[in-house]
Amino acid sequence: MGNASDTSAAFASTISKKHDILIGSLYSVFCVLSLMGNCILLLVAYHKRSTLKPAEFFIVNLSISDLGMTLSLFPLAIPSAFTHRWLFGETTCQLYAMCGVLFGLCSLTNLTALSSVCCLKVCFPNHGNQFSSSHARLLVVGVWCYASVFAVGPLAQWGRYSPEPYGTACCIDWQAPNHELSALSYIVCLFLFCYALPCTVIFLSYTFILLTVRGSRQAVQQHVTPQTKATNAHTLIVKLSVAVCIGFLGAWTPYAVVAMWAAFGDATLVPPDAFAFAAVFAKSSTIYNPIVHLLCKPNFRECLYRDTTMLRQKIYRGSPQSEPKAHFGSSLQRNKDMSVSMRSSNGQQESYGACLHCTENTAPCHVTTPQRTACILTESTYREVTVSQLSDKPQADFL
Repeated sequence: MGNASDTSAAFASTISKKHDILIGSLYSVFCVLSLMGNCILLLVAYHKRSTLKPAEFFIVNLSISDLGMTLSLFPLAIPSAFTHRWLFGETTCQLYAMCGVLFGLCSLTNLTALSSVCCLKVCFPNHGNQFSSSHARLLVVGVWCYASVFAVGPLAQWGRYSPEPYGTACCIDWQAPNHELSALSYIVCLFLFCYALPCTVIFLSYTFILLTVRGSRQAVQQHVTPQTKATNAHTLIVKLSVAVCIGFLGAWTPYAVVAMWAAFGDATLVPPDAFAFAAVFAKSSTIYNPIVHLLCKPNFRECLYRDTTMLRQKIYRGSPQSEPKAHFGSSLQRNKDMSVSMRSSNGQQESYGACLHCTENTAPCHVTTPQRTACILTESTYREVTVSQLSDKPQADFL
């Protein structure tokens, strides 16, 4: 923070103070929502880790990449926006830009893999049913490797990172292609393989799914309608994946348009405010995945409800005032269960003194009368004894 580059014009904000405060406020809201949503989603996924389906691995991986973007970008962008300049120097600027590219491309590539898996399972079920959790893990590793190639490229002099045109953040130098061949090749490859190709694969995958569903009634009944839990869960994953993809692409498309305008047009004509607010839309992508899946996916929502219920019960049981009530409630439940067990299936109380299979002329059967028990509350604990063992204690002792 004490570098001479901190005082350069490149790190001074080129938009109004009012816009910087607005952007800083929006980033603060996004940061809180993203932290809460993605942490809760990861916690729910951890609790149901043994039952995660292969397609759900990509949902978890998307949440990890969104959380990584949140933790690496917002803590630096928020104070810089409020102070009207980049505060953290050239080296941190390079790392900031690399994290933004890495986690952003990882999220987009992850959604591309998810759409491909959904298409494989719906349109080609014979092959899709063979897609296992180990395949999903291997594909997740491939997603991170693919994104890492383009994120590390500018650090290896293929392309370049620099401050954003609005000054309070860092990203790819979109003006470099105007005078550097390596930067031009990097931007072209980035646009083709990290935006155009993924968007095309996502669009074609969900188009094929829609055509398969509409084109064959047998396919609808077999692979889309929820006849089994597996097909029901997978159909829901397809629908939610479409929602997340639309939200993600809607968030990043404005920034992609502005970036291509600066890279292949006259960069001096691009307003800094256009870059600034396009970056705001792009960073809002970190909140879509947890909102969609926690609110709309039943097994995630049920698991979250179960976890919060257990937490409330633990907090309630931990309070001193709740202990006597807990013992009293459990004792009443035990007595209720005991009384229910003494009734026959038709609602009448069973007679344990005679055998149902004995006749009047035969000798009475010897049957063992079940032991009836009662619970005695002594201070904060209770014990269970048989009725025959009860003494003439005050009635207040009995539950």
